[in-house]
Amino acid sequence: MPNIDPYVTDVLMRDLVGHDHRPVCFLVYLWLAAEQEQRTRPVQVSYQELAESVGVSKSSAQAAVRWLAKRKLLEIEKENATAVPVYAVQMPWRSRSRKSKT
Repeated sequence: MPNIDPYVTDVLMRDLVGHDHRPVCFLVYLWLAAEQEQRTRPVQVSYQELAESVGVSKSSAQAAVRWLAKRKLLEIEKENATAVPVYAVQMPWRSRSRKSKT
């Protein structure tokens, strides 16, 4: 079972679900984070596969990915416009906490 960073449930969940009113973003982030940890590398998955894995519509998954990228919680790479994206889950709070300790 993946190890969930406490920040994800203590802060990010309330931020995405409560403040941003985007619960699908939280589900997509959580699923991608778990997959990335399990695979030990960024996740290459189509919007359709992502939507089915999370249990939402394809358009909801696409909107969630856009929002997470805008919030700098996901980095997205594609070889070309029609390629299946590769998602790298970002955890910016980890780098902030390291900076404050130095």
